[in-house]
Amino acid sequence: MTKRYDLIVFDWDGTVMDSTAVIAGSIQAACRDLGLNVPSDEAARHVIGLGLVQALRHAVPDAPEAMYEPLVERYRYHFLSQDLAIPLFDGARETIAELRDAGYWLAVATGKSRAGLERVMESSGMKDYFHATRTADQTFSKPHPAMLMELMDELAVTPDRTLMIGDTTHDVQLAQNAGVDVVAVAYGAHPPEQLLELQPLALVGDFDELRAWLKVNA
Repeated sequence: MTKRYDLIVFDWDGTVMDSTAVIAGSIQAACRDLGLNVPSDEAARHVIGLGLVQALRHAVPDAPEAMYEPLVERYRYHFLSQDLAIPLFDGARETIAELRDAGYWLAVATGKSRAGLERVMESSGMKDYFHATRTADQTFSKPHPAMLMELMDELAVTPDRTLMIGDTTHDVQLAQNAGVDVVAVAYGAHPPEQLLELQPLALVGDFDELRAWLKVNA
């Protein structure tokens, strides 16, 4: 079958790596350390996918401005003590390997920092699967379209030949702002009903469903 897409772009946290609980818990622990109001699980999960400082500003909007730098430091302390042990989702490695072997360009667009993405890609053995990556400290944070626009420019792929896969409304809006098709996954940070409100091309429940959808539609 003729390929519909040339480039498939994955979000990382909550899409490829099962890190949602660790990220949300690290945000909450950082707030406790500094005596700030601790966001609910829902609020802490909702900001996943944004750049770290932007995420913390949204999750803890009543913090004094001077507290955001130490909040970032405490978040990193808690997250980095756990991140090397965070697993990939079942089927992630196999699906991504199949896509690479089938000749797709593969990329990552993530709210992680460059150092953070490099660290987990090395520890998970996933670095060699991807042809290009963009992080929140390299360009504008989601849902600004810059990450996808830059990736498409680097790999010489047009929006109509690009597919985004992500677990948050930030990912869906990123794709829509860039004029790119998007598949949402229902197992990550944002609830399925919020994702469906934005009308992604499809909503899948795990990597088996994603692989099946890609075989038919990509």
